[in-house]
Amino acid sequence: MTTLVLCVDRSNDVGRKAGVDTPVVGWEAVRSLVTDLGLADPEDAGVNSMLESLRVARDLSDEGEDVSVAVVSGAGDSAVRADRALARQLDDVLATDEFDSAVVVIDSSADERAVPMVESRLPVDAVDRVVVRQARDLESTYYLLKQFMADEELRETVLVPIGIGLLILPALLVYFSPAIAVAAVATLLGAALLYYGLGIDEAVESAPERAREALYSGQVSVVTYVAALGLSVVGVFLGALAASPTAGEFVATMQFTYAAVPWLALAALTASFGRLLDELIRDEGVRTPYLNLPFGVLAVGLLLRGFAGYFLEREANWDNLAVLGYRLAPTERLALFIVGGIALALVGVRIAASVSHETLDEVIDETGSGSTGDGGVGGNRGDGGRR
Repeated sequence: MTTLVLCVDRSNDVGRKAGVDTPVVGWEAVRSLVTDLGLADPEDAGVNSMLESLRVARDLSDEGEDVSVAVVSGAGDSAVRADRALARQLDDVLATDEFDSAVVVIDSSADERAVPMVESRLPVDAVDRVVVRQARDLESTYYLLKQFMADEELRETVLVPIGIGLLILPALLVYFSPAIAVAAVATLLGAALLYYGLGIDEAVESAPERAREALYSGQVSVVTYVAALGLSVVGVFLGALAASPTAGEFVATMQFTYAAVPWLALAALTASFGRLLDELIRDEGVRTPYLNLPFGVLAVGLLLRGFAGYFLEREANWDNLAVLGYRLAPTERLALFIVGGIALALVGVRIAASVSHETLDEVIDETGSGSTGDGGVGGNRGDGGRR
């Protein structure tokens, strides 16, 4: 078995710097070429590539293989002419002997493009890429960037937002201060990264298809979702009207919460009711989360309104808010809301558990009846066996 250890110099550093015509074949010829190129340019990575070729050839020879080492380079003022020169030199090397396989030694990504050319003429057992130790981090970074640029999804996720930010930054600097411009670009990049990182892009892409399927299948939840959206807008509007800017940020937030929570809770209840109806219409049984959701929404809404009312009575000096016509102290009223919220949550859990147990019992009954029938057959067989 004869192996060709081939050192590829696609940039023709050998011809330009050392003034040597290629191909160069043979151990002593390549060793002399290393000296010539090293004296011409000690910093050239091709020196390390040729030394690696000699080392690989020596190791294979020590293992008992017939080895030949050669150096080819691309000469020409364009990439096409350089590759054609490589092809001619490779044919010349292959004409010197019959080779069974090749080991290609390269030192850059440009040289790596010549590997398919070698593979079309000779089986390639290995590709040895030489990276100078002092430049390893730089070379690795280059290859990582190359792979990054080849990934279309990563380009759209990272490079497009960065490009848009760099384009609008000069315009912002012309009309606004540097602080505002930098803040706007940072906000844009942050929003873009969150948009892709949280998977919002996938939800947006699939939203029209899901809406179309819901409309064609006649789901009640489509109507209830629209109603819930309208109720949410009403709640936000009434909360904004109730919030007083002069009362302070905390009090204004509590005023907004106290006025908006009932409408927001009603919106969530409407949406969950529509989803619950869809589950019932499908005749597939109601799953536990959809039974828990209405009670959970009411419980959370009750707690939020109770805490907002408590703070308003304490901080904004509101009159005691009546509960079912009764006047209660702020602490008593808050305790009543907390107990009511916990009670609603427990009721929801109890109802969901009851429905789940009933469904489980039905499944067990159906399975048990089927097993009994099989058991009867087995029992008859057993009796028959004893008889």
